[in-house]
Amino acid sequence: MMALTGNRVAFLATDGFEDSELTSPWEAVTAQGASATMIAPDGAAITGKNGHEQAVDLLASETSADQFDALVLPGGVVNADHLRLDKPSIALARAFFEQHKPVGVICHGAWILIEAGVVDGRTLTSYPSLTTDLRNAGATWVDEEVVVDEGLVSSRTPDDLPAFNAKLVEEIGEGKHSGQTA
Repeated sequence: MMALTGNRVAFLATDGFEDSELTSPWEAVTAQGASATMIAPDGAAITGKNGHEQAVDLLASETSADQFDALVLPGGVVNADHLRLDKPSIALARAFFEQHKPVGVICHGAWILIEAGVVDGRTLTSYPSLTTDLRNAGATWVDEEVVVDEGLVSSRTPDDLPAFNAKLVEEIGEGKHSGQTA
């Protein structure tokens, strides 16, 4: 893995996230020298579906993609369903694409990308139940452990985290991708 010293990585989630889909990528990027920041729609802390509690550093409504080098969107049905209804969270996710910055998304996290209007013409994977949603939004869905499309890193489930983390670190290390657009 490559060093990420000096990179700032935003994690966007709310209550009901899949615990390992937050903690494992967080550990992967910080182990390589990046700083990680937890962003949520509201609250001082969020709780995963299996009980992991994570302090919230910034609110989505008070945050800008300008402050970060990359974004990670953990999954979890409840988390993803709530985020895709939060306008500041949707706008924040879209801004990372507008700025050509790497984005990692796993499991149900892709729902917010559909709402942000950034999956049309992209190839990605997700939890299989999102297949039709992603295809209807113009994406090409594939059943692979990790897919990289111009800075967009996607995976299906916690079982894919080792491959997801490796590609996430690689894409963040490469920096902006001209094909990463909204």
